[in-house]
Amino acid sequence: MLISNQIIGDFIQTRQTTEEICAPLTQEDYVIQLRNYMSPPKWHLGHTSWFFEEFILKKFDKNYQEFNPAFKHIFNSAYQHIEDRQIRSSRGNLSRPSVEEVYEYRDHITNYLAEFLDDHPDQEMSFLLTLGIQHEKQHQELLFSDIKYLLGSNPLRPRYSETYEENIIEKQKNKWIKVKEGLYEIGHATTDFCFDNELGKHKVYLNNYKISNKLITNGEYLEFILDGGYDNDNLWHTEGWQWLKRHHIRTPMYWHFVDGQWQQYTLKGMRVLDLEAPVTHVSFYEAFAYATWRDLRLATEFEWEVAQDHFDWGKRWEWTESAYQPYPKFKKRTDFIWEYNQNFMVNKKVLRGGSVVTSKNHTRYTYRNFYHPSLRWLFSGIRLAKG
Repeated sequence: MLISNQIIGDFIQTRQTTEEICAPLTQEDYVIQLRNYMSPPKWHLGHTSWFFEEFILKKFDKNYQEFNPAFKHIFNSAYQHIEDRQIRSSRGNLSRPSVEEVYEYRDHITNYLAEFLDDHPDQEMSFLLTLGIQHEKQHQELLFSDIKYLLGSNPLRPRYSETYEENIIEKQKNKWIKVKEGLYEIGHATTDFCFDNELGKHKVYLNNYKISNKLITNGEYLEFILDGGYDNDNLWHTEGWQWLKRHHIRTPMYWHFVDGQWQQYTLKGMRVLDLEAPVTHVSFYEAFAYATWRDLRLATEFEWEVAQDHFDWGKRWEWTESAYQPYPKFKKRTDFIWEYNQNFMVNKKVLRGGSVVTSKNHTRYTYRNFYHPSLRWLFSGIRLAKG
């Protein structure tokens, strides 16, 4: 596969989209890191540029000179073969490089690589370019999550956008989709791009089950709250109950009870809670407790994948009951670029689908997202199953 004009165009468009996401920010917003699992917007801008510099330009252009050799220390993330890297929790402590310099770095990488690609068609480079594009799209969604958290945690609760609509209401009537027991194939099997954790198409046996065609709404989740769901330890995993008590969790993230009215912070600022909108920013612990309260359960990732063409997914990342583990025949690779997913296969749950802030042409029905059960700053929701 040689490098096509379409891939080069996708690269340039992806770089532009990242900067468009950051356009509403003030200079001060770029540096903030409120939690260890987050990153400042400035770091996302630099890291996605470093990825292309480290894995394409330095590899294929023998004459390439790094924009700033010190950036390797600042903008590396979790690639363990490159040991010289900034501690993740300290990414928000760096006032330098400045925002202006990071944008200069981005422009340099974008322009240099676009010109280089025109003259150096190469199959391996084409794959790495596609991987880099998909990697940057992951960071585009992380940018939305991080930006919402840093703005939503500000006592002024400033809006990010006057127009960005994150609460898309599902109009269909609720019904249960029946799936018969049997052997089903799971995993990615086409020549289209996917991440390595999707590979290894294999069979799984599923018992009879039913899965909802709709996500749980804010109104449905509010019933759980008003019925004492956050006070009933019988509904929670022990670890989830300890998490709830330790952090004084009483509602989904961004919910506020103000002047006798439930409100929600959204990318458009504070809004009256829309009871019809899908609930979002809930942890796996909360999703499990809600399902238990309903005498129902979460689907496994395999049940979700088999049934996904019967419902309209993509509004919220959907917690599943499945632990993030390698598929059969998955092999840990030694080449450094494949540290990408394999080092995270512990202590995490799989989410399927996508969300309103997932970038265009990024997710697919075999896509396996994964997070620790306690995290909820991502745009996550709940779909129930039974049987």
